[in-house]
Amino acid sequence: MTEPLFRDDAYLTTATATVIAAGDGSVSLDRSVFYAAGGGQPGDAGALELPDGSTIEVSDARYGEDRTAIMLAVPLPIPVGTEVTQHLDWTRRYRLMRMHTALHLLSVALPYPVTGGQIGASESRLDFDIPDPTLDKEAIERAVNDLVAADHKITTEWITDAELDANPELVKTMAVKPPRGSGRVRLVRIGDVDLQPCGGTHVASTGEIGPLAVTKIEKKGRQNRRVRLALVE
Repeated sequence: MTEPLFRDDAYLTTATATVIAAGDGSVSLDRSVFYAAGGGQPGDAGALELPDGSTIEVSDARYGEDRTAIMLAVPLPIPVGTEVTQHLDWTRRYRLMRMHTALHLLSVALPYPVTGGQIGASESRLDFDIPDPTLDKEAIERAVNDLVAADHKITTEWITDAELDANPELVKTMAVKPPRGSGRVRLVRIGDVDLQPCGGTHVASTGEIGPLAVTKIEKKGRQNRRVRLALVE
């Protein structure tokens, strides 16, 4: 089992760990600063520093089949029991954090069921089930930037599976369901404007996101609209 350090501290960029499993092109650690891909957010990248000071690139991070261990993609095997120091590619992660939080704000600006999404370091998207075929690109952009400028504080909390079942309106996504299995579900709260289940990494306040641009709105079906959002800086 891998302790997901990123879940409690998304700003942690380095930490020591022990290799607990090694396979063809991957290793698992007992604790990880690398976010494992999920919920539309890519896995983190970076490097592992070995005891002799050399480093091995980490190109991706994903959960194993039972979701208890995080598998780090590496080009060379590392023996089980090796003590390593993790170094996160912070520049990339921080952009993903800003973008992930920005998509939560987009779901506030467009309060419709979310049918899909993907987070990128520069541009991201959400797909919405929208009966109205027309969307005002400038109005959406203005709404999300107003939410950014309000500098809402972002916090996390936990509820039980039963509490989530009793409050289904918390789930905005139609295709992606909140991760279950541990008996509790993590919620991300943005000030008093948004609260939804999410296991991803986020900034501490919306002001950190910076200016955003709605780059494109696409028709993907009779009622499906794809809205693309990008970081301006």
